[in-house]
Amino acid sequence: MANLFDYLKWRGDLSWEQTPLNEIDSLILSRLSYLPFDGIVPSSFTEVISVSDAAKQFLHKEGAAEQLIMKTDLPFLQEVANSDRFNKLGLCGYTNQVKLDEEKQFAAMVIHLLPDLSYVSYRGTDLSLAGWKEDFNMSFCTPVPAQIDAVAYLNNAAEEVPGTLCIGGHSKGGNLAVYAASFCRPDIQDRIRFVHNHDGPGFDSCVLESDGYQRIVEKVKTFIPQSSVVGMLLQHEEDYYVIRSDQVGLMQHDLFSWEVDRDRFVYLDEVTDKSKFVDRTLKSWLTQLSPEQREQFVDTLFSILEETNASTLKELTLNWHRNARIVLRSFREMDDAMRHNLAHALGLLFEAAKESVRNNLQQSRARPKFLPHKATDIIKKP
Repeated sequence: MANLFDYLKWRGDLSWEQTPLNEIDSLILSRLSYLPFDGIVPSSFTEVISVSDAAKQFLHKEGAAEQLIMKTDLPFLQEVANSDRFNKLGLCGYTNQVKLDEEKQFAAMVIHLLPDLSYVSYRGTDLSLAGWKEDFNMSFCTPVPAQIDAVAYLNNAAEEVPGTLCIGGHSKGGNLAVYAASFCRPDIQDRIRFVHNHDGPGFDSCVLESDGYQRIVEKVKTFIPQSSVVGMLLQHEEDYYVIRSDQVGLMQHDLFSWEVDRDRFVYLDEVTDKSKFVDRTLKSWLTQLSPEQREQFVDTLFSILEETNASTLKELTLNWHRNARIVLRSFREMDDAMRHNLAHALGLLFEAAKESVRNNLQQSRARPKFLPHKATDIIKKP
């Protein structure tokens, strides 16, 4: 089936005046902020470099491909840079901050589409352990440092960037986009056309019940693949739009696997039973852990990983056999209280999974075979 690359070939020669910004464009613009444009795209909101010029500079850097989060980003950047629709877009306001001591990973960029229309793109989690630790922290802490930075970034960008704003991101970037739009100044909220969360996690009740979120929620759309895990985490109040992916399981988080039909996604009525199973299991598990217990679990888990001296997932996996021995040794040497807390949390997760299996079996037996099982009460299709 067709994907982003096919869209770039089909529609890449059409200007923004000929065909306006659509949901596939938004996904492409969300992915652009994943590209490591450090030292290439200006940090200032008043200095601009075109997509084509930024791509040329990046591709001429030694070892450029090794800096990418996904191998697919290389052909993606080349296609975007060769597309008449995207290559002249202006990039500015680039920031990329990874601070292990603050447990923060934050990156964003502004993309000028038209003189009176810009897209604020928030990057999702990169390969840094700091970024993954921050993701886990979202289960017990609001706001995390990246969310605070996301609000400040949008407020600052809006001071320098005129006209209408569109906000978006993929994975954690989608969460940051919604959070920033919810807690930016009200006058900036009025300038926002839409907020797109591409398979990013939700929030706890304190965010969903806030005045800022309630003011912006009608402009928010969350897109998830049919076997979504990340996008189903925590809570959402905005509409879900379920997209068909040609990958399986967790690999559907890869936005390059999402299927498109001309200038829109290929939609499904609901997520898969596996996605519902994972969603129920994780939510049940989290409700059994207090915020303090969640924090203890996350801190303990990452303290073990820190013993490997790896700062990225790549470093962790490159020497996997050595690091696995270090992890096992760290677990054995852990004090009794820490080991008990970790085992307790994992035991609750196992029990939550067993309970979800039992519920699935009971629902399967009770459900009439001639009626389709749908979740239209929580998932909507355009």
